[in-house]
Amino acid sequence: MTPVTRQEVLGLYRKVLQIAKNWQSASGQIEETTREKEYIRNEARTLFRKNKNVTDPKLIKQCIEECEARIEIGLHYNIPYPRPIHLPPMGLAHKQGRTLRHQEKLRKISKPIYLKSHDEIS
Repeated sequence: MTPVTRQEVLGLYRKVLQIAKNWQSASGQIEETTREKEYIRNEARTLFRKNKNVTDPKLIKQCIEECEARIEIGLHYNIPYPRPIHLPPMGLAHKQGRTLRHQEKLRKISKPIYLKSHDEIS
C-alpha cells in the first residue's frame, strides 16, 4: 500500500468514526441513535479489519469507492444501514446450464458497489 493510499484509507476510517460520533437518527429517539452509532462503529471496525491485509491496488480502490458510496448514501438518506436493492428473481432460469450462469452473472454485475462487502459479513 502506498503512503498516499494509506493516508486516504485512514482518513476514511476517521471520517466514518466522526460520522458515528455526530450521528442523529431520523426518529430522534436516544435509544435508536445509540443503536445506530454503535452499528456504524462496528460495521467500520469489521470491514476495515477484514480488509487490512489487502494488497492489490484495484481491490483497495474498490474498497475505498465502496466506503465513500456508503458514507454518501448514509448521509443522504439518514440511515446507517445498507439500502436494499431489488434484483429480478431467477425463477425463469433452468436449474443448470448457460441461462442460469448468465442470470447469475447479470445479478452479480447489477449489485451496487455499496453492497459488495455487506453480503460477505452478514
